Amino acid sequence: MIELQDIHKHFGNGEGPRIKALDGISLGVKAGEVFGIIGHSGAGKSTLLRVLNLLERPDSGSLRVAGQDLLSLDDAQLRGARQRIGMIFQHFNLLGSRTVAENVAWPLRIARWPAAQIAPRVAELLARVGLAEQGHKYPAQLSGGQKQRVGIARALATGPELLLCDEATSALDPQTTRAILDLLAQLNRELGLAIVLITHEMDVVRRICDRVAVLEAGRVVETGPVAEVFLHPQHAVTRRFVQEAENIDENEQHEDYAQIHIRPGHLLRLTFQGERTYEPLLGEVARRSGIDFGILHGRIDRIKSTPYGQLTIAVTGGDLAGAQALLAERGVRVEVLR
Repeated sequence: MIELQDIHKHFGNGEGPRIKALDGISLGVKAGEVFGIIGHSGAGKSTLLRVLNLLERPDSGSLRVAGQDLLSLDDAQLRGARQRIGMIFQHFNLLGSRTVAENVAWPLRIARWPAAQIAPRVAELLARVGLAEQGHKYPAQLSGGQKQRVGIARALATGPELLLCDEATSALDPQTTRAILDLLAQLNRELGLAIVLITHEMDVVRRICDRVAVLEAGRVVETGPVAEVFLHPQHAVTRRFVQEAENIDENEQHEDYAQIHIRPGHLLRLTFQGERTYEPLLGEVARRSGIDFGILHGRIDRIKSTPYGQLTIAVTGGDLAGAQALLAERGVRVEVLR
């Protein structure tokens, strides 16, 4: 769906220093997947998103969307290509002087849809986002979550293959955020939409994305399937995002691990995914291998719809190698910490 190769982007004119926003970004997004781009403020994620529909033109590199080289298109061709790319915004960007229905109809009028087809299409879209009875209202009469649903309906108006989400939930409360993420996941399943979602919250990535790229200073510092990046972060920036998502205080974590590492025996970190998360595997492994274990730290949650668990355990006695082999046979990832 999307292929970016060595994308560079600077801001600034010849009179002052140029600011490097994107520094050699290369990424691929598959058709039908939800791809997260996470980074702190200034990391380059908003600029990258705007490059994907050429609201910002890169200084160098290549960009293909749905097999089409966007950088080679003239203005008329680019307008046509953008009809296949929907975009929703952090602050909704609705027209306050127009009704909900008129906001959703606006891109259809720009695309010169026949007038007789616009009203049925608007009704269909409002029903899809749960606002079938709100078409006559104005944006000022809506809640934040309802405004974002209007923004989503508007982004879907021309039947795009790709949906770009610019911090789409950061202005919403937690409950409304979950509802909007559930709606995006539903649209992804039902319409086969590819979704690129930028955020500064790892919890948003964990709830909806299939893969994720972590940005820092305009570069991709880590990328991969969400489960791998979330459960086994390799870069310091990624680890901080995971700690924030898990409400982990870094100083307290260091103190906890200092206490853990003085415990006798071997230390193992076990990662469970899927239905194995809820099975009593440790008891069975202890009986078969003769080990004794103590649970020092643990968490259970979900990545998208898949349950996962991570445990740090201290193991003494018995057949450690046999215990590791038994766990691996059951699909448990085992890391030896000591």
